[in-house]
Amino acid sequence: MTMKTKPWDVADHLDTPERIALYIEAVFEDGDPALISAAIGDVARARGMAHIAAETGRSRESLYRALSEKGNPQLDTLVSVLKAIGLRLSVQPISQSEPA
Repeated sequence: MTMKTKPWDVADHLDTPERIALYIEAVFEDGDPALISAAIGDVARARGMAHIAAETGRSRESLYRALSEKGNPQLDTLVSVLKAIGLRLSVQPISQSEPA
């Protein structure tokens, strides 16, 4: 008996504000800029890239490019996309017990 599989896409599971926030928070904790960009792109796809493009005033194509693992988005792009998906950037000090 053969097993059928289908590709897994995180965007299919980013269906609540809480899940989205936890996902983005975990990626920011990792600290890899390429992963952060791609994760924000995952959320934008989950919310609808055309909708995000309209809210940010950018084209879908430029958002797909910027928010890919190989993309290098400008800070204003990240901030405007985060705002469009209902999140904001915040900064917290690293506690003394955490590695820098």
